[in-house]
Amino acid sequence: MRVRVEVIYALPLKQARVMLELPPGSTVRDALRASGLLRGVPRIDVARLGVWGQAVTADTGLCDRDRVEIYRPLIADPKEVRRERARKARK
Repeated sequence: MRVRVEVIYALPLKQARVMLELPPGSTVRDALRASGLLRGVPRIDVARLGVWGQAVTADTGLCDRDRVEIYRPLIADPKEVRRERARKARK
């Protein structure tokens, strides 16, 4: 029986979604390699990964119907953005 997984990488104007069938015991790293996304978008930071919104490492094992998410780096600190918004609202 194969493990069906989905690998997702989203940019502001473009999303990449690859559906895969992998052998049992496959890891997030295996899914990334099989997806081909690392070749298509060389600046992907594979240190920031998740499965269904939970941070994982590349060595994390996959279950059937998992969704592997490749996260982009933040362009702004969310806490600082909220502080700035609050400062502006007080004025």
